[in-house]
Amino acid sequence: MKGRFKVLALVAVLALLMAACGDDTGSTGSSSPTETAESPEPSESAGDESEGEEEYTVEAASSDLGEIVTDDSGRTLYVFMADTSTESTCYDDCAATWPALTVDGEPSAEGIDASLLGTSARNDGSTQVTLNGHPLYYFASDTSPGDTNGQGVGGVWFVVSPAGEPIQS
Repeated sequence: MKGRFKVLALVAVLALLMAACGDDTGSTGSSSPTETAESPEPSESAGDESEGEEEYTVEAASSDLGEIVTDDSGRTLYVFMADTSTESTCYDDCAATWPALTVDGEPSAEGIDASLLGTSARNDGSTQVTLNGHPLYYFASDTSPGDTNGQGVGGVWFVVSPAGEPIQS
């Protein structure tokens, strides 16, 4: 039964992916603020301390693609090439597949130049983290820390380097 559920869940996620961002045109659905996804498992506010260790919003991490940016839980972060400024263009169906990395307060970094960090207001009132002017996103099909399943999807989604540049290889 569990195996059947996993297959059905995978099919559903792939269908969402194809519907939300499956073409190369950068279509993102409508930009109405009626429904947007939140970051998976939001971390504590930037700068909060847990058990004596500071938690960071974003961190540099090693991967098969080289040094990439992850959240403080090791979940890979992506940039969307259709975003031409710090303002996100990924809402509704797109945001269901590519949830924004959001914060309460100021973002923080480990192994990344903190001067490259910023924020941008989203249509739903949340605050999205940006790196070198690029809004940052998760990929819903990345289920474990270190997963990079969103790399190159639709030719418009890429992991991001600690310098804030898309890694397009």
